Amino acid sequence: MNDLINIDLKTLKNSLGDSLEKFEWWALRSYYEKTQFRMARNGLNAQNGSETSQGVMVEVFHKGQIGYGATNDLSQLGLSRAVEMAKSMAETQELLPLTNFDLSVRPKGEGSYQSHFQVPLSELTPALVMDRLIKVTKNLKKDDAVIEASAWAMITDTAIQYLSANGSDWAQRFSMVTRDMAVTAKKGDVIQKRSLGMQGRQWGAESLDEATLLEHSERLLKEVHELLGAKECPSEEMDLILTPDQLYLQVHESIGHPLELDRILGDERNYAGWSFVGAEDFGKLRYGPEILNVTFDPGVDGELASYNFDDNGVPAQKEYLIEKGILKRGIGGIESQKRSSLEGVSCARSTSWNRAPIDRMGNINIEAGDSSFDEMIKSTENGILMQTNRSWSIDDYRNKFQFGCEYAHLIKDGEIKEVVKNPNYRSSTVQFWNSLSHVGNQETFEVWGSPYCGKGEPNQIIRVGHAIPTCKFQNIEVFGGA
Repeated sequence: MNDLINIDLKTLKNSLGDSLEKFEWWALRSYYEKTQFRMARNGLNAQNGSETSQGVMVEVFHKGQIGYGATNDLSQLGLSRAVEMAKSMAETQELLPLTNFDLSVRPKGEGSYQSHFQVPLSELTPALVMDRLIKVTKNLKKDDAVIEASAWAMITDTAIQYLSANGSDWAQRFSMVTRDMAVTAKKGDVIQKRSLGMQGRQWGAESLDEATLLEHSERLLKEVHELLGAKECPSEEMDLILTPDQLYLQVHESIGHPLELDRILGDERNYAGWSFVGAEDFGKLRYGPEILNVTFDPGVDGELASYNFDDNGVPAQKEYLIEKGILKRGIGGIESQKRSSLEGVSCARSTSWNRAPIDRMGNINIEAGDSSFDEMIKSTENGILMQTNRSWSIDDYRNKFQFGCEYAHLIKDGEIKEVVKNPNYRSSTVQFWNSLSHVGNQETFEVWGSPYCGKGEPNQIIRVGHAIPTCKFQNIEVFGGA
């Protein structure tokens, strides 16, 4: 098959003759992705896989409707069939339109984007990656209390190109690695697990530096032993401090998903759910105190969903979703903005060449505040510091939730005290975020992200980023139990 990294969309367009010229507007979007998954368990090679996907999406505008057709057959015949598929979809939608669009939903964009990295992914041979993962699991398994040790890496190289009738011509190249490791240990009838916490970023081979991975494994081994001898987390109302490796999932579930405009419009309610947020809440709802500032920011270096254009060709820029605690705008691409008459962001994204763009989170971040970690601890008389997600549950409206973490310390009279096991907390979204009392400064700020956010029918699994400082919340219901 052709390598779509190097394909010339203008040549493809020319091969179609004048078949696209009958439409008011058209676009070609090529998508290439190679993903490698490597996993070691207990000092042995556990899983090796590689998958390559490549193809072209044809998009046409016809009488206020947008049609899509996709193909991985780049011959003139294959592309022509995709054009007819797109035409048929647009004509079908014309019979019973949900809404009518104009060409403002497809603005012109030109330029390029390239992930920043220190060492290219090409330096990571399968043998090298597996050797490092095996070393990590051997290091974790050296302790007799350890019953299982694992480490994995997902390495992804993606290239997207876009060409349209109104002069759009752009290309984007993404270098991404998601990594994790975990150790499970047993002492008597007590079993505990400690993991790095799945961390995805745009970076290169430096993400799997052997010395760094081994350093992480030593810390996890120490902490899992602490958990084996720890007492149960108490069940009471107390102050809660969350580090970025846990708080990023909290942001994802209780800020990101409920602000998606397609959820608010009802598009996702029979699959991924609805939202407690209504159109009338924008500009009015106090989501949190004045120190809460949440942004959609596709310009953070290294974050998993940084880019210059979304897949509708809309130039990407930073926007405040929540500013000084007040809900300002939703997470919706230009089509959802037109349908809802609400402000959104450049977040229409697709997961592959054969999927149409839908509203996705992108990078949803909490802006750093001015509290140091020490200040948060010293201001706490009775509290708990939790790290790394273990479990979570949230209702279809993204309102009531509970989260479990792997590792926690009690805080008494401004000092970090003993480790406790099986820590959990519960609340509801607006109540929780309005309990925010401290937002960490830049020194507490970390970039996290997940490659596994699912939405849409047919399903689309896509990458999202969250750059988060450590934060403190007051009077939260905390409880123990596995």
